[in-house]
Amino acid sequence: MSETETIHLRPRRIRVVCWTSAAVLVVVFSLVATSLTGATGNGYGSFQRGDQIAMVGLGVFGALGFLLFTRPRVEADARGVRVRNVLGSYELPWEVVRGVRFDRGAPWASLELHDDDLLPMVALQAADKERAVEGVRALRRLHQAHQTRLAEGATGR
Repeated sequence: MSETETIHLRPRRIRVVCWTSAAVLVVVFSLVATSLTGATGNGYGSFQRGDQIAMVGLGVFGALGFLLFTRPRVEADARGVRVRNVLGSYELPWEVVRGVRFDRGAPWASLELHDDDLLPMVALQAADKERAVEGVRALRRLHQAHQTRLAEGATGR
């Protein structure tokens, strides 16, 4: 691994599912909006143009909610690792990372920190199979390279 190598990891399957679901949701809500015409159920009111626009707006907001799940990513280089999950982001130097874990049956990989915390990396999902495993291996190589540099610095080589 070179000093300047940077790893960029993003989930693949969840992005495809979310973008497809978001498009379907907008189309369904738009079709429902076009069918909102005439009187309401018992005839005391009628659907207006604003009701149709509101339905399309609800579809757009729902689609944006789906697209939040496309946000996760992991970037790592010789200095450290940056993890962005659905709601939070973390930037950690390799010094605080004890190891990179991807336990059997776990939905995603995680970083094991020296204070015994586990930081999930939602971008490395089990659903991506071999792609996620390769991402974990690349992170482990970067972490090991950092550990080697620390050991060489401590021995004065």
